[in-house]
Amino acid sequence: MVQQLTLRPAQPEDFAFCERTYFEPMRATIEELGLDEARHLANFANRWQVEQVRIVMMCRQVIGWLQTASTDDALFLAQLFIDTRFQRQGIGNRLMRILIEEAAHEHKAVTLGVVKTNPARRLYERLGFSVTHEDQYKFYMRRQPTMDDRSFAVERLQRNKPEPVVKC
Repeated sequence: MVQQLTLRPAQPEDFAFCERTYFEPMRATIEELGLDEARHLANFANRWQVEQVRIVMMCRQVIGWLQTASTDDALFLAQLFIDTRFQRQGIGNRLMRILIEEAAHEHKAVTLGVVKTNPARRLYERLGFSVTHEDQYKFYMRRQPTMDDRSFAVERLQRNKPEPVVKC
């Protein structure tokens, strides 16, 4: 049994939560890479687009957020952050599978960039992502849709049966 995850559209008042859950784990990376934290903070505010952000809820509690943008051939995952109290529980894996299904439903790939030191890269590789290129700080990855993704997404939609969940 797992606790049900829901995604809701972000509201402007969610910005503070998103900023906190972004900078808590990223602060060490920013320092390690010698980046300017004040500049990074300003860039974050400019990149956070409320219409692209969804808030991750579990048992009516805000536990994370993700930001995606759709292109002609892909769903781009710009950000995915889970509050540190809820990490290492498979939530990132479940969210990635949801995004893969969403993209497959539209016959699109999923693309993302991951900081080279981020252990989430292993998750992405297990889910079928491959590195397409890299820069000084990040690996850029892509996962093409497969027939299994599409048939699973269609089957799930047709069944319309949620996974067994723990009552909150």
